[in-house]
Amino acid sequence: MHTLLITGPGGAGRTTVAAATALAAARQGRRVLLLSGDVGDPLAALTGEPVGEPAEAAPGLPAVPVAGGIRVARVDSGEEFREELAALQERGSALLGMLGARPMGAEELTELPGAEQFALLRALRRAAAAPGHDLVVVDLPPLHQALAALALPAQLRRYLARLLPAERQAARALRPVLAQLAGVPMPAQWLYEAAARWDGELAAVQAVIEAPATEVRLVAEPGPAAADAIRAGRLGFALQQLPVAAVVANRLLPEGSVDPWLAGLAAQQEKHASAWAGELPVVRLAHLGRDPRGPQDLEPLCAADGLVPRPPAPRRAWAVEDRLAEDGVLVWVVPLPAAHKRELDLIRRGDELLLTVGPYRRTVALPAALRRCTVSGAALAEDGLRIRFTPDPGLWPRTP
Repeated sequence: MHTLLITGPGGAGRTTVAAATALAAARQGRRVLLLSGDVGDPLAALTGEPVGEPAEAAPGLPAVPVAGGIRVARVDSGEEFREELAALQERGSALLGMLGARPMGAEELTELPGAEQFALLRALRRAAAAPGHDLVVVDLPPLHQALAALALPAQLRRYLARLLPAERQAARALRPVLAQLAGVPMPAQWLYEAAARWDGELAAVQAVIEAPATEVRLVAEPGPAAADAIRAGRLGFALQQLPVAAVVANRLLPEGSVDPWLAGLAAQQEKHASAWAGELPVVRLAHLGRDPRGPQDLEPLCAADGLVPRPPAPRRAWAVEDRLAEDGVLVWVVPLPAAHKRELDLIRRGDELLLTVGPYRRTVALPAALRRCTVSGAALAEDGLRIRFTPDPGLWPRTP
């Protein structure tokens, strides 16, 4: 299953590009599922009226067939939130009763900020497991929100492992005795069971994000602000080890206009699109002269070269170079395209490394060999951030 995540700066036209990409791929014989969590359902106006009855693309993920041979699944974050919180209340009913709390009814629950991201991630997991499709196109939120949402599974799993370590469940038989000795109730079994269930769901979402068949397309209208956003987005996705397959240069004005103002804008767009083309494949989409309002407006976009995604290229791993014989160090190479030294920071904490790139941060576990080393330096090179590790004599295996 090929999963294509589409995002970009707000207002860049990512929903239109997602719909056009899905339609173009379907016309080439691909079985396409288009997924969106956008509030207000802007896909409805673009894809047109349903041509069949809604059906589940996967358990808990209803999809509607529309013209062009694609199916559209929309995320109802409010319903997801109400169902999850109601289930949580039911599992913790004993504890809530002990505290004198009064459970809330499903009809009075209103989703909290962040519910949209969780609902979209769960829908992404379900879509990736949906039978009958070989391409899932996901219309993600704007760039910064998309990066934050895609980083959530790994971050939350790390928090759960710290706050509710699995090994403590081995002592569950002793909890009644410990509760009597301490005079306070010990953590209930349901709490650990809920943590294990959440960890399992987060792990499934993380597996989809990290799968070799998952990649990103960035949509932007070429210009100075978009260039900065695209550079920052590429760094953020590189930190999450998610490959950016292409940049979609959207709403390109025609060149050769006799109007100096239009000619200047077109030249500026071409300058930035050409700069992107030197680093990544660029899909060029012409300006329609109006806002897209229906399937007929997607027609000229579907013919663009490179719009239909090809099979994903192999991901570039964070390789560890063995330079012990030459320099006495191991070098961990973290690919960070177009990074600047001033926006980088790293901190070693135990067996983990905290990496910061501009506004983005990630905590990664060190490979086994590097855990027996100390960080002895780092430098930014063409192929990325090169972190030098020197073996710790007290931990490194001794040669006989």
